[in-house]
Amino acid sequence: MKLSIISSQPAILGIGTALPDHSISQSDVADLIASSLKDRPDLARFTRRIFKTCGVETRYTCDPSYLGEPEACRYLPLDDKIDVPTTEERMHTYQRKALPLGLEAARRALNEAGMSPKRITHLITVSCTGQYLPGLDVMLIKELGLSPRVNRLPLIFQGCAAGLKAVQLARDVVQGAPGSQVLVVCVELCTLHFQPIQEREALFAASFFGDGASSCVIGAPELQHKHFLTLSTGYSVLLPDSTEDMTWEVGNTGYHLYLSPRIPKLLGTHLEAELQHLLQGDPLPELWAIHPGGRGIVDSVESVMSLSADQTRYSREILRTAGNLSSVTIMFVLQMMRREMRDSSRELTEGVAMAFGPGLTAELMRFAYVPSYSSLNLEQDHVLL
Repeated sequence: MKLSIISSQPAILGIGTALPDHSISQSDVADLIASSLKDRPDLARFTRRIFKTCGVETRYTCDPSYLGEPEACRYLPLDDKIDVPTTEERMHTYQRKALPLGLEAARRALNEAGMSPKRITHLITVSCTGQYLPGLDVMLIKELGLSPRVNRLPLIFQGCAAGLKAVQLARDVVQGAPGSQVLVVCVELCTLHFQPIQEREALFAASFFGDGASSCVIGAPELQHKHFLTLSTGYSVLLPDSTEDMTWEVGNTGYHLYLSPRIPKLLGTHLEAELQHLLQGDPLPELWAIHPGGRGIVDSVESVMSLSADQTRYSREILRTAGNLSSVTIMFVLQMMRREMRDSSRELTEGVAMAFGPGLTAELMRFAYVPSYSSLNLEQDHVLL
């Protein structure tokens, strides 16, 4: 399908990412969990097997207790005499740790976009791992120097798909209110919600989640902008017969996550039809920004869409080096992809981004990498999305 690229088309003008100071290897996390399962040797063996095969090598955490002696980690106690942190305690930790990470990512995004904080008209904050009021949005406004009149749009408790949902919401804001500049900030501290392992199903969630933050500035590109991502059509869809396959509930000791082993199969069954609906008969694009919700999810998308290993390597690399960062992750993937496009002097290149969350929800969006504003021929049609 041919569409004109026009100067007012919404685009990601800058991206910023941030990780906590504390990194932990996958083998160390496996050892930590296994040490809490001395009375369950079968489950300890299963832990080591799952952790070796899930595609993660390193994760980051805001809590240094994961790096100490096993008896110092209250999230995964060695015996039932140790008090597991309450939800209230975990939320207090979130309140202390989330803002510095969000600020770091937001400042990088603003700097990369060449955007003054005073120009931001809308602030979208995203998180499913912590809540408090006045919230992260208010604290960001104060610390970044945004206008107190900025329109605040918090997306709370919507899971891994919410980062891409925020990008699509920002696109719609810019389209509906020309001149808007939207700052998106996602912060997830997933390791605050680790639970004592009591059954195999809990190990799937424990095997790949980590902490981090990401941010982007979305607006209409201007003459000075380079290496941006134009945002085109997209939507959110609920996949059938999958409501119970991913759940995230508030408990007395943090949030309890359940991930069904059926999720990759469900995506394999339903995703192709949705992507064909998104593409409307156009050829498959070259770029694929897949939320790495786990190795099996990336494998499923690669298989059903007949993608090459080269096309899915961005998602696999983020999963390997940082784990699944929930809503934060998709911008890590887009950032890695965009940097490689820039470093290899690529021309305009089309892509599809996707992320998945409870529901099961699939967020799908078309985009394109554009090397510079000056490369847009505004007088002619370009093949784009």
